[in-house]
Amino acid sequence: MVQFQQIIGQATLKKEIISSIAAGKIAHAQLFHGPCGHGGLPLALGFAQYLFCTNRQKEDSCGVCPSCLKVHQLQHPDLHFVFPVVQSIAKTSDHFIEEWRAQIIENPYFDLYQWTQSIDPKMRKPIIGTEESKEIIRKLNLKGYEGGFKVMIIWLAEQMNADCANKLLKILEEPPSQTIFILVSEDPENLLATIQSRTQILRIPKIDAHSLSEYLQEKFSQTSNNAEAIASFADGSLLEAISYLKSSDNQGQQHEYFVRMMRVCYKKDVISMMDWAEEISSIGKERQKLFIQYTLHMLRQSLLTNYLEQSFSKASNEEASFLEKFAPFISGNNIREFMALFDNAFFQIDRNANVRILFTQLCFQTMRYIHQA
Repeated sequence: MVQFQQIIGQATLKKEIISSIAAGKIAHAQLFHGPCGHGGLPLALGFAQYLFCTNRQKEDSCGVCPSCLKVHQLQHPDLHFVFPVVQSIAKTSDHFIEEWRAQIIENPYFDLYQWTQSIDPKMRKPIIGTEESKEIIRKLNLKGYEGGFKVMIIWLAEQMNADCANKLLKILEEPPSQTIFILVSEDPENLLATIQSRTQILRIPKIDAHSLSEYLQEKFSQTSNNAEAIASFADGSLLEAISYLKSSDNQGQQHEYFVRMMRVCYKKDVISMMDWAEEISSIGKERQKLFIQYTLHMLRQSLLTNYLEQSFSKASNEEASFLEKFAPFISGNNIREFMALFDNAFFQIDRNANVRILFTQLCFQTMRYIHQA
């Protein structure tokens, strides 16, 4: 899955990449910056396939020439990969290349947690270590097998340790002829400044809601209403959308929990508040965290509904209908308190707080804040 047409959204970036390759204006070191769920790795793969394609089309690689087929199978001899690995298992990416290919073929949208799950049952922290820098330099100093470009994709480059990063400075600044580095990073601030300064930075924005909704309908058989609601909640991240799908049996459940909570808190119905807290304390940690994220999402949409035109709101039809009546209760008088309250709740759930007590306190605090709008 490496043709541009198969990458979700990102139409503007695809055009920019195609134009730069067609014009022969290709920066030798590029930094694709954005959360994994936005598609930095798929875009890097699409870039490589288009670059290697021997029959480029106006808007995409041909997908059928020998070079395209080799990239599609992640077997092109001039396409190299580096990614974080568990050092106690092996020092370099080559040891894990089969797992890497399997992960991308299954779904090229994945994060460090998912990658670690696939290579180490003990879930030890993977890094890009010193031995990897030696392999990078060795591979790129060899002559290209097919006489054209060589591409080195370094996924989550911020996971390089300082020794590795320092050893790459020279080759990043003065790479061998027709060598392209693509560094894919979620957090470039954790890269050495000297690495950042040697790259052309390409920011990967959120996936637009329409493209994400269409994908969810096509690949996960979601109704248009469900897909729209999930895309709104996911806020441009395919990984967030998939996590939501996997963690909730009913995509409307989070909305139902939210509506019930706000209604019983508004009515100051203490018995119903206690019943609600009891129920949500039994649904499991991951779904509780999703509820907190969903609540923060709805609070943000309430402000947008109050202060901006409806078109700025990222809410499904069902959510928008509720927000018409609920949004006036969220204002500058209480939004900071609400956001801090639910941010802290997420933090506490992650640290195994007593959830029954936590959600009971959330109800009483919400009851207090909702009446000070």
